[in-house]
Amino acid sequence: NLTGKHDHHFGSWESWRCLLSKPPVWSSSSSSQPCQLAGRTPDRMDLLCRPMLDLTPQSERSRYVHFKPICFPSVLSGIRPPILNGPMHPRPLVALLDGRDCTVEMPILKDVATVAFCDAQSTQEIHEKVLNEAVAALLYHTITLSRDDLEKFKGLRVIVRIGSGFDNVDVKAAAELGIAVCNVPAASVEETADTSLCLILNLYRRVTWMHQALREGTRASSVEQIREVAGGAARIRGETLGIIGLGRVGQAVALRAKAFGFGVIFYDPYLPDGVERSLGLQRMATLQDLLIHSDCVSLHCSLNEHNHHLINDFTIKQMRQGAFLVNTSRGGLVDEKALAQALKEGRIRGAALDVHEAEPFSFSTGPLKDAPNLICTPHTAWYSEQASVEAREEAAREVRRAITGRIPDSLKNCVNKEYLMAASQWPSMETATVHPELNGATYRFPPGLIGVAAAGGLPGTGTGVDSLVTGTLAHGIAPVTPPPPPPPPGPPPPPPPPTLSAITVFSRIS
Repeated sequence: NLTGKHDHHFGSWESWRCLLSKPPVWSSSSSSQPCQLAGRTPDRMDLLCRPMLDLTPQSERSRYVHFKPICFPSVLSGIRPPILNGPMHPRPLVALLDGRDCTVEMPILKDVATVAFCDAQSTQEIHEKVLNEAVAALLYHTITLSRDDLEKFKGLRVIVRIGSGFDNVDVKAAAELGIAVCNVPAASVEETADTSLCLILNLYRRVTWMHQALREGTRASSVEQIREVAGGAARIRGETLGIIGLGRVGQAVALRAKAFGFGVIFYDPYLPDGVERSLGLQRMATLQDLLIHSDCVSLHCSLNEHNHHLINDFTIKQMRQGAFLVNTSRGGLVDEKALAQALKEGRIRGAALDVHEAEPFSFSTGPLKDAPNLICTPHTAWYSEQASVEAREEAAREVRRAITGRIPDSLKNCVNKEYLMAASQWPSMETATVHPELNGATYRFPPGLIGVAAAGGLPGTGTGVDSLVTGTLAHGIAPVTPPPPPPPPGPPPPPPPPTLSAITVFSRIS
């Protein structure tokens, strides 16, 4: 009973006699006729039929069925078993990949996991034990996990990014490998917004360049010298700030900018209508409209395959002559070669970047090394001591939810849940529907996993299934129903025809 909608159990021969008395659905396992579950075909069913065969009396087997084992790697290849967290298993291993301080995470995870740190910048630097045994990984933005990197982890089930951005992880490949990816979306919102506004003010008031001039020994004792040192400083009130991406950080920047006298416009095709009215902002219908009307453009959107190099030579030419550009989101949003050329030509008056295409950033290399009127910081807009602790605590709590609950149902901020469900190709199943006789007397078997022992492992099951079968492929428990009412007087009605309540792969022996 794969759907849990019928009253048949897998626990007795009498339950199966009703099923087997009806002609089989397919003549052989190679049939291409669709089955009754979401268009699956028989060749995609697993060895779920072997327990049924073990329940069949030897004298009855030749009359009814011929069992043919089937494998379907196309379904199970991307499904990894849940995290084993019971008393019969060692504590799962959680690894901090690109850091060495676990003092914040340890109090949250110490009773359910073993926590280790790697301090790595690539998977080549990660210890083999972590690659083979880690079930959860914590990481910042300083390490990248591609499909090839993810395939090196043999038991990984969840990745939690300590921060909001997750473009350094191939989330689709992770889902296909059965790995959930999570983030901390509310992390460092205030810090990033404050830094963004600080950079905007710096471009307008040129504080960095004045400081640098004094460091170099420039004198500013006369009006002419002051004018030379402070040349380019501009008034803020009445200027128009254009924000691309009005998420948490974008909204925080908008509210701060309004307090300084900016007129704020934004472009965000994914934001529901009406938000701009509640914030007192003006919405632009297209990116081109925003670029044309902005004196300063600030980027606050995530990086994906659709907006890589959003700011390029073409879009820079659509900006106002002498506009400013600020980026505290992701370096890949800006074509640095085009930006450097625009700064040299004066099409862009100044730029401030906290993120870069190649990190860690260095002025000695790359296209920006000779660009004028440029402020660069080393991807630190997110940081404050308070924000760091909050993000680490929330990331550790997400790992704890993964270990003690179900993946992805128990996760709060899973960013690839849709990919995971599509990759598994089967609906999720509640823990309560796992068959009780497989759970043991005192040990709750991990949700989503049924391990059927080999011959002799479980009483009364015969040969069993020598493999792991995902919980989503397990049968449901029949609901408890009261006894039927007594039959009415008179001759009994004819019995209803038997119905097939499970997907079976049998061939009748002639």
